[in-house]
Amino acid sequence: MVLLAAAVCTKAGKAIVSRQFVEMTRTRIEGLLAAFPKLMNTGKQHTFVETESVRYVYQPMEKLYMVLITTKNSNILEDLETLRLFSRVIPEYCRALEENEISEHCFDLIFAFDEIVALGYRENVNLAQIRTFTEMDSHEEKVFRAVRETQEREAKAEMRRKAKELQQARRDAERQGKKAPGFGGFGSSAVSGGSTAAMITETIIETDKPKVAPAPARPSGPSKALKLGAKGKEVDNFVDKLKSEGETIMSSSMGKRTSEATKVHAPPVNMESVHMKIEEKITLTCGRDGGLQNMELHGMIMLRISDDKYGRIRLHVENEDKKGVQLQTHPNVDKKLFTAESLIGLKNPEKSFPVNSDVGVLKWRLQTTEESFIPLTINCWPSESGNGCDVNIEYELQEDNLELNDVIITIPLPSGVGAPVIGEIDGEYRHDSRRNTLEWCLPVIDAKNKSGSLEFSIAGQPNDFFPVQVSFVSKKNYCNIQVTKVTQVDGNSPVRFSTETTFLVDKYEIL
Repeated sequence: MVLLAAAVCTKAGKAIVSRQFVEMTRTRIEGLLAAFPKLMNTGKQHTFVETESVRYVYQPMEKLYMVLITTKNSNILEDLETLRLFSRVIPEYCRALEENEISEHCFDLIFAFDEIVALGYRENVNLAQIRTFTEMDSHEEKVFRAVRETQEREAKAEMRRKAKELQQARRDAERQGKKAPGFGGFGSSAVSGGSTAAMITETIIETDKPKVAPAPARPSGPSKALKLGAKGKEVDNFVDKLKSEGETIMSSSMGKRTSEATKVHAPPVNMESVHMKIEEKITLTCGRDGGLQNMELHGMIMLRISDDKYGRIRLHVENEDKKGVQLQTHPNVDKKLFTAESLIGLKNPEKSFPVNSDVGVLKWRLQTTEESFIPLTINCWPSESGNGCDVNIEYELQEDNLELNDVIITIPLPSGVGAPVIGEIDGEYRHDSRRNTLEWCLPVIDAKNKSGSLEFSIAGQPNDFFPVQVSFVSKKNYCNIQVTKVTQVDGNSPVRFSTETTFLVDKYEIL
């Protein structure tokens, strides 16, 4: 078999995307495709037509044609088998078989076509292998990114440590009335220690501050102090090039579909001088036939004080949890005071909490296999039918005090079988043909909307629809641990405070 070209064209013969596998001019391929509709006989059921020089093998796709142009001595059976593979590839990249959708994903289709045919001859590949080859997922690349991020973190930590040492040396010299020691290097004459420390301190401060200007000017001085991790620039430039070419650069936390739910929420607009952030993360694994395999929840109260006059305060904690969480206070917090009166305060009342930094003062942990503790139950029932599988999925909120927002229930689908046929659904859905997943999207699940169901049909086996993954975010915490009051140590006068509560998913799977 010698395949000359593969093309998707309109019924009028206009080429939308075409891939030539042998040397051929644009004028010739456009002429061949323009002549194709005129050669078809409407009264016959053939899927090929021939001329004196080439053979057209085609398949109608709604308002379009998938056309293979081959030599006349090629094997027609192999041509038809190759045509079927080409026709199955197109729905993998295009949501609809329309001209604008084909044009938008033309390069994806060309890359996939190149995996099927090389130099005019069919490659021995299937649809799953084509998807793997085009995605180009590399384990070595993931390892490289993880190592690079670790090196960057270590370099930043080392840079801050050096800056603190230089600041301390400058303070000691000023306190003793001596000239600060110089910090030279590589055989050069020593530079004044005060100016060097000041310069490095300013650099550290500038890197920690958010960049307001769109293009901050570079310092014009000749100093090259503390250029740790400079080798990462080449990698960053390479990553920027990949982004400019349209590649999706994922972080080291890939594989977790919960990135949408675990994104950092902006602080409230009315953030007071005393601000508390209460955050909980849940990790849960259930069996498809019922039964909780493991559920682990971690929570923490982070305190941030932006005014030093409120440094000496105490937090009044109200713990209404009845699930048996394990509480643990910070080592500098008075544990006896917390146990006796549910007050969070420092062991030394004369000391103050740190200012302008997030301090974890209380954390808790809950680990259980009790099914009644599951916040949101998911029941997935795939049943085989004559045409494939009928899948019924339902959810139920077991904790009526919770309000779950941006809930996404992700169901894996078999590859190469097209889009599912949706029956009944509460909420909305998205079909991702590239990842072969169906996302059931629910904006809010609360006591008024505590249950719902989804029904769809698709070709496949019952095991194809697991594991089901769930992600959500909530502004109410699971364990009912809240800060109800903040008072000053001296005088016990109340202090205005603000609270930000977040309940997130780390991993939520039904296996």
